[in-house]
Amino acid sequence: MNRYLSTCGVVLLLLLGCRSETQPVDNVRIRWPRDPETLHPHTLANALAIQAINLTYQSLLAIDAPNQRIVPWLAEALPVVRQAGNTSYLTYHIRPAATWDDGQPITAQDILFTLKTMRCPNLPNERMRATYGFVRSVQLDSADARHFTLVCDQFAPDYVLTSGDFAVLPEHLLDPKHQLRAFSLKGLDSADAKSPVVAAFVGRFSQARLEQSPGKYGSGPYRLKSWQSGQRLVFARKKPWWGDKIVPTPAPLLARPPQISFHIIPDQNTAFLALRRGDIDVYSSLPAPYYQQLASSATDQKQIALFAPDSYEAVTVGFNTKKPVLADRLTRQAISHLFDIPTLIKATQQGLAYQSASLISPHDKHYYNDSLAPVAFSPARAVKLLQQAGWQQQPDKSWKRPHRTGQALSLALTISYRAGDAAYEFSALQLRTEAGKLGIPINLRPTESSILTQQLQAGEFDLYLRSLIGNPFAHNFLPLLHSGSTGVNGGNYTGFGNASTDALLTELAAAQDTVQKKQLLRRLQRVLQQESPLTVLYFKRNPLAISRRFTDLGLSGLPPGYEATRFLVQQQP
Repeated sequence: MNRYLSTCGVVLLLLLGCRSETQPVDNVRIRWPRDPETLHPHTLANALAIQAINLTYQSLLAIDAPNQRIVPWLAEALPVVRQAGNTSYLTYHIRPAATWDDGQPITAQDILFTLKTMRCPNLPNERMRATYGFVRSVQLDSADARHFTLVCDQFAPDYVLTSGDFAVLPEHLLDPKHQLRAFSLKGLDSADAKSPVVAAFVGRFSQARLEQSPGKYGSGPYRLKSWQSGQRLVFARKKPWWGDKIVPTPAPLLARPPQISFHIIPDQNTAFLALRRGDIDVYSSLPAPYYQQLASSATDQKQIALFAPDSYEAVTVGFNTKKPVLADRLTRQAISHLFDIPTLIKATQQGLAYQSASLISPHDKHYYNDSLAPVAFSPARAVKLLQQAGWQQQPDKSWKRPHRTGQALSLALTISYRAGDAAYEFSALQLRTEAGKLGIPINLRPTESSILTQQLQAGEFDLYLRSLIGNPFAHNFLPLLHSGSTGVNGGNYTGFGNASTDALLTELAAAQDTVQKKQLLRRLQRVLQQESPLTVLYFKRNPLAISRRFTDLGLSGLPPGYEATRFLVQQQP
C-alpha cells in the first residue's frame, strides 16, 4: 500500500514538473484506464478494443448513436430482407467507392472470406462462430462483384444489424492463393483442423498479427501509428482514404481529426490532473466526485464541457446457480436484499445513476416492466427468505442447511469483481458488512480483468459484480441467459436456464411484432426477478468531460458516449 502511494506521488510530481509535447489543436487525446488487450477485429476483447478497431476496420453497417438508428457504412444501403419458409435472405450492395488501401475494390468475395475466417478452426473466433452461425451461405452475383445475398437460417429481427456488424477483411491480402474458397461456410464448421489446407491458412493468417491491428488489413480511415503498451496508442488519419470521395459525407464516414490517441492512465487522480492541465481532451466514465468538482469550478468549465447522458450500462450482481448454496432462488433473493442500492448510488456515483427492476432501463418506457419494484434493501426480508429456503441459524449466528450428501451446507460466500474499481470495491464491502451482521461471511476477491473473465466462464465463483452493456436495437438475451450458453466459451456465467426459460428467450429473440416483443420482455423481466440469477443494482449515467475546443461530439447513451471521428475544432470568434 505505501509503495503504491509513493509511486503515485512520484508520477504526480513528474506530471507537475514536465510539460507534454505540443499537440496540433485538432488532434484528439482520449484517456483510457488500461490497455485494450488485443486489437484483433474478431476477438473484441472489450469496449476499449472495439473503439480502436472501429477506427481501422469497417463493417457493412454502423450505428448512428446520437439518432439511435442503424445506417449503412461499407454497404450502400440497409439490406433488403426476404423470407421464404425457414430461410431468410438479406441482400447487400457495397459502396462503389469502397476500396482497400492498395486501391483494390472491396467486394462480396471479401465478405464471404471474412465469414469463413469466423468458422475456420484453430483461429480465435469462438464468439464470432457462435454469433454468425445463422449465416448458411453467401450468394454471389456474377454480374456485380459488389452485390451479394446472405442466406440465413430462420429469421430474427436482430439479423438486420448483426448481418452487417463485423469487421470486413481483405481476401487478396490474407488469402492470396484463395485456399479458403475450397470450403463452404458449413464445410468449415466440420473441417479438420489438421487438414494441410486449413493448417497452412491458419499459419499465414496468424502471421498477419491482426491483434496488433496493422493498418493495411482494414478499410477504415485510420491506421495504427504506434502502440506503447501501458502508455499510448496513436492512430493517424489516412490520406488519401476512400471515404473522402463521398460528398456530402454521411455521419459514419466522418473522419475529421488528423490523429486520435488513447493515453493509458490507470490512476484516476493522475488522469483527472491530466484533464485539468489540458494534457488529455476526453475523459469518459469520469468518477462522480471529479464530475461534481468540475461542475463547481468556473475556471475549469471555461476549458472543459461536462455531460452526463443516460447509458445502457447496468451494474449487476450475478449468482452461480450451480453452486449448492446458491441453487435455490430464495437464497439468491435474500442476498440481493442485502445491497443498500440507494447508498451505493449516492456513495459511488454521486447520484449519477438510477435503480432498475430489470435489465431493461426504466427510461425505456415501452419495454420496461413498470409493475415490478426494484429490489429493496431489507435485512429483515433477507432473514425470512433464508428461513423459507431451509437455512437455520446456529447459536454462533452462522447459517446451515441439510444437503442430500448428508453433510450440512454452510452459508459462506465469495464475491468476485474487477480489481481497482472503486465502485465495485465499495459495493462488495457494503455487502460484506450487512451480511456479516446476519452471520453470513463474505470473502472479497478482487481480480485482474482478463483472469476474472476466465474464472467466470469456468464457474469458479459464488457471486460477481459486473457491468452489462446493452443497446436499444436488439433484445436477444440468448448469449447471456440461455442454458446452451454456459461453459468456457459461453456468456451465461450464472448457469441459469431451463426448458421454459430457454423457450421464452428463443421466442423473444425471434419476435418481430412490437406488441409481442413487449409482452415477452415483460414476462422475462418478471421471471428474472423471481429466479434472481442476477440482480441489477443500478443503471449508470456516463459522466463525460471533453475539451471545449471541440464541437459536434456525437453524444449518445451508447459507449463510449461520444464519436471522436466527428470532433470538429470550434472556430474562434
